[in-house]
Amino acid sequence: MDCKSCNKEDCPSKNQRPDERLEDFLERQELAKRMCKIKHKILVMSGKGGVGKSTVAVNMAVALSREGYNVGLLDVDIHGPSIPTMLNLKDVKMMQSDAGVLPVKVGPHLKVISIAFFLEHPEQAVIWRGPMKMGVIKQFLKDVDWGDLDYLIIDSPPGTGDEPLSVVQLIEDIDGGVMVTTPQEVAASDVRRSVTFCEKINLPVLGVVENMSGFRCPDCGKVTDIFSSGGGRKLAEDMKVPFLGKVPIDPAVVQAGDEGTPFVNAYGGTDTAREFNEIIQPIIDLETEKRT
Repeated sequence: MDCKSCNKEDCPSKNQRPDERLEDFLERQELAKRMCKIKHKILVMSGKGGVGKSTVAVNMAVALSREGYNVGLLDVDIHGPSIPTMLNLKDVKMMQSDAGVLPVKVGPHLKVISIAFFLEHPEQAVIWRGPMKMGVIKQFLKDVDWGDLDYLIIDSPPGTGDEPLSVVQLIEDIDGGVMVTTPQEVAASDVRRSVTFCEKINLPVLGVVENMSGFRCPDCGKVTDIFSSGGGRKLAEDMKVPFLGKVPIDPAVVQAGDEGTPFVNAYGGTDTAREFNEIIQPIIDLETEKRT
């Protein structure tokens, strides 16, 4: 669809801004044309590293694709991309068509892009400052031929730095953010800052996921709170945002990630997989609400 023929009068990309250069306006329109084909854009965030944010993002995306939705998974963790490892895509080489860069297809309903696909070797360090990171994120959104998607899940690095801010600035109709935390107060307090970040930039908080909530015994299936539990729920209540659910420490989740097999694919009938499926229900409701 061309912006000139679009009948959406309130689209912010339809007209050039008073202080906007023509070059910037045309580039913004090109990005908008890509994003118009994607119904819902969701940013997955965490206040600190090591909470399993990428694991949650991958399994959310795969769980949605298993429901028959067309899903894109965008890894904007420029310095520590882990999505390719979790999906066994470490040796993928990028291809291009007349329509743009082609994302990597994982099954019939999932497409993936990561900076790791463009590096010469997996151990290569990316040493970039903010403007370069924003530039490559813009390319991921504008130059990748995502096609028609129901959901674009965006996995960002920990914290409230350049990457999540760039995503929010570039995607003018982003649906909101999902916050991932562990139950401990030290992690939850950092996520509180992420929620505050969202409030300041007018990004809706879709909810909080409490990861590593207890330990699920691989033999009996019982969940034991070896550290603590409930920190994510309390955070959600305190910050007045939705609580999406909790996922225990499950050895099978770790094994699946290391082997490059999405957990919800390999262990779809387990209690932990069902908990991931419950977490995506409010995300699915976004589409239901849009249809009604």
